[in-house]
Amino acid sequence: MPTEMTQMRREVLEIPDAVERLLSQGASAISAIAKAAARTNPPFIATVARGSSDHVCALLKYAFELSLGLPVASIGPSIASIYGAELRLDGAVTLSVSQSGKSPDIVAMSRAATDAGSLTIALTNDAASPLADASLHTIDVQAGPEQSVAATKTFVTSAISGLILLAEWKGDDALRAALRRLPDHLANATQIDWPSLQSAIDPASSLFTLGRGPAWAISNEAALKFKETCQIHAESYSSAEVLHGPVSIVGTGFPVLCFASADAAEASVAEVADHLAEKGAQVFVTSDTARVATCLPHIRTEHPLLDPLALIVSFYAMIERVAVARGVNPDAPRHLNKVTRTL
Repeated sequence: MPTEMTQMRREVLEIPDAVERLLSQGASAISAIAKAAARTNPPFIATVARGSSDHVCALLKYAFELSLGLPVASIGPSIASIYGAELRLDGAVTLSVSQSGKSPDIVAMSRAATDAGSLTIALTNDAASPLADASLHTIDVQAGPEQSVAATKTFVTSAISGLILLAEWKGDDALRAALRRLPDHLANATQIDWPSLQSAIDPASSLFTLGRGPAWAISNEAALKFKETCQIHAESYSSAEVLHGPVSIVGTGFPVLCFASADAAEASVAEVADHLAEKGAQVFVTSDTARVATCLPHIRTEHPLLDPLALIVSFYAMIERVAVARGVNPDAPRHLNKVTRTL
């Protein structure tokens, strides 16, 4: 186990600077790509990704559907790489997200989308990667070197790259302004501490994470990080779905972490949090509106689409502490490599 600061913690603390760099150095290039996408006037948007990058796509799905009214569909990369099927993607916009840009299946699907006549956009931390070569446009997410196996900076900067794309595509001045102020909010989010949640997690071998809307994407990412960095089994559900069966395994003391943003779904997430707490679960929620569940301190960002990113930054800071306390090195989880190549 590391006795000094882990690489994961260093990279979490670097997130605000990475976002500032992206906004100051990358926004103009993203704006040009957004104009090209808007001219396409696509009937839908497709996304291609795996792992944390797919959770980025889940957040962007909600953001684009809520803001542009365009349906967003996730394509299984194996459609191209394993099955060799051809999709009718002409006229669509396809977003492929991969921090390394090297996974063969993601590259193959993006190349197939390009060949099918889609306007393809790669979001990657390596602008010279095979994914960039397979796509018509590339957005460098500018996270800088990320050495810890657990992706943190690249998750946040990939999501923000997509939200800059959205702001420029729509001409959304409110989102543009909130993005400019986001680095300060994320710096504050790195300092949030959730000791009561950490105490509840410590003896746990299984838990739920919940969210709804864009915050559900953060729930998915959090569940992955519990498994990846702490070897804790975690399942993510929409707060609207957890009562349709999964609630049956919730018993006294069962830990539940609910992510709520300041949006139209906050009240429903808090309501479910209270409902589970009344059943004896140890429930924590990033909202001040819950009556029974424990309200966690959280940072609001002045825009509901950006709130989930402040929440995941605070979560990253916490989960690193949990991993270290459990004797797990979050920089080098067992069985995992930094770059995963799948066909």
